[in-house]
Amino acid sequence: MAKVISIANQKGGVGKTTTSVNLASALASLNKKVLLIDMDPQGNASSGLGVKKYENQDSHIYHVLIGERTLAETILKTKNPKLFISTANPDLVGAEIEMIDMPQREYRLKQAIATVAEEFDFVIIDCPPSLGMLTLNALTAANSFLVPLQCEYYALEGLSQLLNTAGLVKKNLNPALHIEGIVLTMFDTRNNLSHQVVTEIKNHFGDKVFASIIPRNVRLSEAPSHGQSIFEYDGKSIGALKYQELAKEIILKQNSVETDTESPEQNGNYGEANV
Repeated sequence: MAKVISIANQKGGVGKTTTSVNLASALASLNKKVLLIDMDPQGNASSGLGVKKYENQDSHIYHVLIGERTLAETILKTKNPKLFISTANPDLVGAEIEMIDMPQREYRLKQAIATVAEEFDFVIIDCPPSLGMLTLNALTAANSFLVPLQCEYYALEGLSQLLNTAGLVKKNLNPALHIEGIVLTMFDTRNNLSHQVVTEIKNHFGDKVFASIIPRNVRLSEAPSHGQSIFEYDGKSIGALKYQELAKEIILKQNSVETDTESPEQNGNYGEANV
């Protein structure tokens, strides 16, 4: 049964889609079968893997959410034989409105993923930069959520709101939801502020911060314009190495969970003091 991880942060420009695409690709490079679901109407995760917005017009994740397609009907192969994607298009903007009167509207994605979960090791969901119905569906469908946090002055801005939302989802919709961890992104080794932010966040959140820190890297920025993950574009770059390290951390954590019971801390609320 697949582990479902939502990549969430309502603050834009934090490396969320970059993390979704490259974490999914890294897991696939480690011989895990992965499905990436693009829940952002901008469709950047889709184009980042070479799927154009005008392709696959009638079989996007939008059509799954409104009940016109099964998830299996929307899944496309990528250049990596272990990596698959269900794409987004701009119609997703309207899905939030269309789902308002639907029964079990918060569970639409969860129900869809359940039909294919046995076919994959991981399902990675790229959430939009908001806390609306699309992100709510993603958190309800997920086993855990991963938060990309940029190494900048306003890094913690809005994080408490995301954690409070996740806490409400856990309480009312998805009791199994827990935080996978915080991954620090856009780290600049030459910038003293970046080092200060890393220290502050690690002091505050402790072992919930991944050891792998994603640097600012030109190759990471260039890869999406070629419709490729960093592993296809430049598999020897520092960006590729760091995302592979992150994937290994997640696999190791998953293996340890499978051999141990969930700790009381993981079952806690997501108020800022408990993260």
